[in-house]
Amino acid sequence: MGQGQPLEPVVTRWEGPGPATEEAIRARLAAEGLRPYRWANGPGDRYAVHTHAYHKVLYVTEGSIRFDIHPGPAIELRVGDRLDLPAGVAHSAVVGPEGVACLEAQRRA
Repeated sequence: MGQGQPLEPVVTRWEGPGPATEEAIRARLAAEGLRPYRWANGPGDRYAVHTHAYHKVLYVTEGSIRFDIHPGPAIELRVGDRLDLPAGVAHSAVVGPEGVACLEAQRRA
């Protein structure tokens, strides 16, 4: 990991101005030089334990999702919540009862 990058997941809750719309979230990511893509899953969908070779930046735009960090805590995310997940952190996920839509970008070291 590069110097100054977090070694653990970081959750940031949405603070205005205004609601956490997809447009507002895209603007925040663009201001960081990130190019997000959108994905969605149905209620109860699951992701098995895995890692990424990149730093994941994820915002929830609809619904909810729980990320389980291995080893570590469960992280519940709802609309407007941001997860910064460093490269190599093992995690799994379970989509909430209303499904989920997210904007995700990759921050390369």
